[in-house]
Amino acid sequence: MFDILKNFGVFYLIGQYPHGPLGGLALTLILAALALLFALPVGLLLAMCRISPFPMLRLPVTGLIYVIRGTPLLMVIFWAYFLLPTLTGHKTDQFSTMLAALVIFDGAYLSEIIRAGIEGLPRGQMESARSLGFSYLQSMVLVVLPQALRNMLPSLVNQFISSVKETSLGYIISLSEVSFVAGQISTQLMTKPAEIYLLLGLTYFVMCFGLSRFAFWLERQLAVRSVKV
Repeated sequence: MFDILKNFGVFYLIGQYPHGPLGGLALTLILAALALLFALPVGLLLAMCRISPFPMLRLPVTGLIYVIRGTPLLMVIFWAYFLLPTLTGHKTDQFSTMLAALVIFDGAYLSEIIRAGIEGLPRGQMESARSLGFSYLQSMVLVVLPQALRNMLPSLVNQFISSVKETSLGYIISLSEVSFVAGQISTQLMTKPAEIYLLLGLTYFVMCFGLSRFAFWLERQLAVRSVKV
């Protein structure tokens, strides 16, 4: 395993960059971070529609969320892979395709996290804001959402963990994330597939376990602050 890192460590971490496209572990983390960043406003918008008092907004969005959450990510990737070129008029690269699929998929899951965070707050928060003369939108943006988002931070970290693991499905469209790079290294060496995929498994474990412990620490910190308040 150490020989693999010695000979292919740079390729495993950053792909062919700067002499070629960025790949490997760096691309995996960048893709997961961008997916969460872009999916958050999508999820927020869907959640606002999901809890809207207006059925014309609530019912179609609820159906859309159920459809996406009930569909495997692999199918969403295929949708993005074949639909985006039709919408944009030109062939979309693998990174943009995977990012679009993750934003759609994660946005649906984040919408439910945000909805649960909002509905988990005491109903009096919204009622107090409305009694002060705030509109529904002002009450949501200025009073409810800041509290809900703070309580949702551990869940957002957990969703980032899921996004990191989901990037491995980019393998099927030849996106040079860390799983695809590991496969290329295995093809070159031929004799060490067990060591290579053990290294890949350890890489995912270290990333996901570290993030899960951070989410656990963050949850405890928020609980302590809530008690003090």
